[in-house]
Amino acid sequence: MIESDFLPKNYSDLPSNGNVTWESPSNIALIKYWGKYGEQLPANSSLSFTLSNCKTKTVLKYQLKKEASKSFDFEVFLDDKPAPNFKPKIELFFKRVELYLPFLKDFYFEINTTNTFPHSSGIASSASGMSALACCLIDFEKKISNEENSDQYWIQKSSFVARLGSGSACRSLEGNIVVWGDHSKIENSSNLFGVKYEGEVHENFKNYQDTILLVDKGEKQVSSSVGHNLMHQHPFATKRFEQANENITRLLPVLKSGNLSKFIEIVESEALTLHAMMMTSLPYFILIKPNTLEIINKIWEYRRKLNSNVCFTLDAGANLHLLYPENEKNLILEFIKNELVAYCQNGQYICDQVGIGAKKM
Repeated sequence: MIESDFLPKNYSDLPSNGNVTWESPSNIALIKYWGKYGEQLPANSSLSFTLSNCKTKTVLKYQLKKEASKSFDFEVFLDDKPAPNFKPKIELFFKRVELYLPFLKDFYFEINTTNTFPHSSGIASSASGMSALACCLIDFEKKISNEENSDQYWIQKSSFVARLGSGSACRSLEGNIVVWGDHSKIENSSNLFGVKYEGEVHENFKNYQDTILLVDKGEKQVSSSVGHNLMHQHPFATKRFEQANENITRLLPVLKSGNLSKFIEIVESEALTLHAMMMTSLPYFILIKPNTLEIINKIWEYRRKLNSNVCFTLDAGANLHLLYPENEKNLILEFIKNELVAYCQNGQYICDQVGIGAKKM
């Protein structure tokens, strides 16, 4: 697929009003995307677990304007309260996708969104939020389209549109494992949208658990967008992009064989490399906190003593995702309560697991 494949050709009469509701989960990257070019295109391939419980529900209400307009007209609500801080990001999103969704200026939209997880908790709310909104918009377009397109086309267009709102959002549409970025070892992979990984996956990775430890719920001092842009002049950028693509190649046979020790090695190395890129950019910055390091050392000690298969990964922030197979769930939750919760802000953590992606409500 190329960009022009997502240009609409013919619409039926536009409805006067209505609404559509979708929910979409966040995701956690095992192989990290850090650095982009063009219009939200990844400098390297990434691979993620789709989550299940950490999700956004979005209700999109639409009303046809009486007269044509040159502006995007919409309001945004978070938990039924006006959220004007979100408007600039959605305005930019609408500008990026208008070519592919030319009906946007014909309607007034009311976007009401709710997260199942605390705001600023270190869960990628832009991934779940933008993918849920993209699903609503594509669902609406599907109703007014006169074209005969497959279900797979609409999934790909949803992911394509979500990417233009937030890069990682394109990995939230499907599950359990999604790849974003053209990779020689993965058929049909693309920089334009995420694709469900169809390769063989060992039973060890079915119902994989993700417990998010909320070390710091404060706003990051450096946003992900700024961090991505700092990769343009980064002295190690080219090597990092090569490493990420090589790590996907290394991870694919691990997913097939169920080799958990190799899985841990690749996933933890990826997380630490992500933060190494932040620490070695100019200007340099550090997002992990002292308690992040305390927890990492506790995990390593626990794993060494008990021969456990728990490991950690990090997004662009201080909070940790503990990943582990379902058969260790009870033991790991005891470990969290007894040894790790003391390092979490207000003792907070979120239990989640791999999921299947977005769904219509």
